[in-house]
Amino acid sequence: MATAPERLLLRLEWKVVRRLDGRLQGAHRTAHRGSGIDFTGLRAYGDGDDARHIDWNVTARLDEPHLRVFTEDRELTVWLVLDRSASMTAGRPGRGKHDVLAELALVLARLFGRGGNRVGALLFDTGAPRVVPPGTSRRHALRIGAELERTSEARGGTTTDLAEMLDAAGRLARRRALVVVLSDFIGDGDWERSLQRLARRHEVVALRIVDTADDVLPEAGLIVVEDAETGEQLVVDSADPLLRVRLRAAVDARDARLEAGMRRAGVPVHRVDTDRDLAEALVEVVARTGNRSP
Repeated sequence: MATAPERLLLRLEWKVVRRLDGRLQGAHRTAHRGSGIDFTGLRAYGDGDDARHIDWNVTARLDEPHLRVFTEDRELTVWLVLDRSASMTAGRPGRGKHDVLAELALVLARLFGRGGNRVGALLFDTGAPRVVPPGTSRRHALRIGAELERTSEARGGTTTDLAEMLDAAGRLARRRALVVVLSDFIGDGDWERSLQRLARRHEVVALRIVDTADDVLPEAGLIVVEDAETGEQLVVDSADPLLRVRLRAAVDARDARLEAGMRRAGVPVHRVDTDRDLAEALVEVVARTGNRSP
């Protein structure tokens, strides 16, 4: 009998991966792809060639200058940084932020892995982070899905330390890599400085997963509002116009701080709403990322 991650991956392969296959690899340009160069052969030296690549042993044997020819190693290592904190549970049943994160993680692992690239994952909540080392196969994508399922019920009650999440990614990704951070970016800590450190060594892309519950207070009279991360509860009048104005101002200020911090770090941030078609959202991410200068 198929496991829950396998059933989810089968559905995503049919509905999303099939529509995106080849587009992600072709459209995503990174200045740091690969980790080295491979020797591919020899050819005669010509005007304008780099003399540092002359093979002197072959040159002496053939009595004619020859160059060693190399090709760049195009393998890309991708790290998925997955926010599993309590605030990621917001949203309607079956389509909360943690559900969308799981779908994105499986799709990205499958798409990058099909291109021969190695994909690893860091699952971060308020407990000890879980790490899935890089791999390429479909079975490996399912392993990431299984870890996501294991952490779905294991969430603490304190606010997410975004700085520690990004620092953990930096400690994990020792070689230059593409780091994709999937989070709602609700939390505390000096995350901007940590993001700048991470972006200096790696190419970083942020996928900000957002639900309507993050931004809008429903007009339902007196309601109990609970902070998903701390468990703190307040009774508020959701119809109070002053409260709604203050909430809107706080949401706008939060978004502006996030955008400014990402911009200063040179990290593109893409909003993925929980009610959005996943394939359409990823096509937009690919298009915006591909249009950036390398």
